[in-house]
Amino acid sequence: MSVFVDASSKVIIQGFTGQHATFHAEDAIAHGTQVVGGVTPGKGGTTHLGLPVFDSVEEAVRKTGATVSGIFVPPQAAIDSLYEAVECGVEVAVIIADGVPVQDMIRVKRYLAGRQTTIIGPNSPGIITPGACKVGIMPSHIYRRGRVGVVSRSGTLNYEAVSQMTALGLGQSTCVGIGGDPINGTDFKTVLQAFANDDETDVVVMIGEIGGQQEVEAARWAAQYLTKPLVCFIAGVSAPRGRRMGHAGAVIAGDADTAAAKLDAIEALGHRVVRNPARIGETIAEVVRETGGPVPALSV
Repeated sequence: MSVFVDASSKVIIQGFTGQHATFHAEDAIAHGTQVVGGVTPGKGGTTHLGLPVFDSVEEAVRKTGATVSGIFVPPQAAIDSLYEAVECGVEVAVIIADGVPVQDMIRVKRYLAGRQTTIIGPNSPGIITPGACKVGIMPSHIYRRGRVGVVSRSGTLNYEAVSQMTALGLGQSTCVGIGGDPINGTDFKTVLQAFANDDETDVVVMIGEIGGQQEVEAARWAAQYLTKPLVCFIAGVSAPRGRRMGHAGAVIAGDADTAAAKLDAIEALGHRVVRNPARIGETIAEVVRETGGPVPALSV
């Protein structure tokens, strides 16, 4: 079992024949992902990477049975592409693009009411279940199969945490990049709920940043309902108030939005926090040991 995607997921790529989509589709295929085709309007009936290209998502889903879509289109087209995927019954849609207008995402949240599609992104590195399915831009070679679930706003910090874990002999069940925009299709709490129900995840890692209260709200839920250890890191300890730091949602609007305030609140809820990014992997290894899991000896 895994979270949102697994070896049985059939994936299509929207914007399939573009340069970036091609590069990451090739990596996904090499990683074992069941990429069954893609969509580029006007190129239907051709092939790309040895797979069929369709003019519409409806045709792609009908002919391939796809359940997951990776949306590799510019931000101005991302939401229309998402609507098309949802209307065609796609179960998971991943939006890579950043720069998607906040107002568009507000409309998406209303539109999704009563629908079952899981939206990951926008401004997301994607999702990966190591050795089974990758949809996005994650460097698949740093991931290995294991029992630690990771959810992060930042793609780069996701990669850093995973790289540290892999170097210590720890693997991941699923890694989810929810995206760094102010409004996400899927938030931290939703992903924690999924990990809580995953019998192949023993420890959960949440990597957040300044801005908003998503991380604290998720940690508050976890304190009541998550029976697995939660390790948390918040980036942006030295970030100045009122200045956006990389992501559209990473801006301190009040005292509670600072990294230090979030870490203090999460720690007060009983979770393990990491205050130095260089120690994320070591801390996860310590927690895994405490739960009785096998971890090689640390060299520190």
